[in-house]
Amino acid sequence: MTKQEIAKQETTELSMSQRFSDAMVKEFQGGVGTVDLTDFQQRLAQNYFIDIDATLKTAEIARLKKSEKWQDPVPVTWSNIDMNLLSRNLISYVRIGLDPAQKNHINAIPFKNNTTQKYDIVFIEGYRGIQLKAEKYGLDIPDAVTVEVVYSTDKFQAIKKDMQNKVENYVFEITNPFDRGEIVGGFYYHIFNGNPDKNKLVVFSLKDILKRKPKYASVEFWGGEKDIWKDGKKTGKKEPTEGWYDRMVYKTIYRAAYNDITIDSQKIDDDYLRLKQLEVQNTENLVQAEIEEHGNTELVDFETGEIYEEVEEEIIDEVPKDTEDAGY
Repeated sequence: MTKQEIAKQETTELSMSQRFSDAMVKEFQGGVGTVDLTDFQQRLAQNYFIDIDATLKTAEIARLKKSEKWQDPVPVTWSNIDMNLLSRNLISYVRIGLDPAQKNHINAIPFKNNTTQKYDIVFIEGYRGIQLKAEKYGLDIPDAVTVEVVYSTDKFQAIKKDMQNKVENYVFEITNPFDRGEIVGGFYYHIFNGNPDKNKLVVFSLKDILKRKPKYASVEFWGGEKDIWKDGKKTGKKEPTEGWYDRMVYKTIYRAAYNDITIDSQKIDDDYLRLKQLEVQNTENLVQAEIEEHGNTELVDFETGEIYEEVEEEIIDEVPKDTEDAGY
């Protein structure tokens, strides 16, 4: 790339960054009058721009890698993003405090809108984002939440509330920390220090956990056998993939633990209602994209990965960036 081309690209990126910031400020003021973004909200807005910009670049590389037959003709670039729609959707996440720079808060995904022939940016909340939202809007928030996966060599006993036990509790011992065996289940425990009789233990069998496994779960994360593709078609062959099964089981229980916190109706505001509306839209859009994509083309290979269902937001903490492109 020549110096002139680099300078032009930098100028374009600066212009998009400014457009992004201006659109954010406009949407914010439209909702709350003339109040400007706080320093914290400005930082969050900048984090969203950086995150989305990196996601678009990765998605564009993935688009160009595809064979011409399956390659979408619309580039995944800022010029093909509805900036006003993005800002309207984004402002609620900023107000609530979800930060894309923090692991497992929230992830941006470009979604092709076949009606407009542009890309919409949808957001998938991570398990830490669900925790933040529950703690902000919850009615009866526990002082602490314990989440554990139980393996075959562990010793676990649930102590439920009855005539002899006024407080729900459990006994949990890891007998072999370096080889715990197979996963047999898991549990979460809500702790109320000032009122322990409200402590709550919820136990999951492995069957219960797998019920929550997404229909379009990626084998790169859950493990299993992966289709081998060549020239945009399945070869009919498969290869084993270890995935991050233990981690996904843990995060599934973690999400259930915070989704179980009742929302306080008196705390519900326009931002919360907007998020619930976007969650429904995002689920419908992404599942439809999965169906269409897998019906006749190669696997979606955005760096943030396969993105479907509530659990598939999270980029695995331990996975280096250059290994995430087939995951979610």
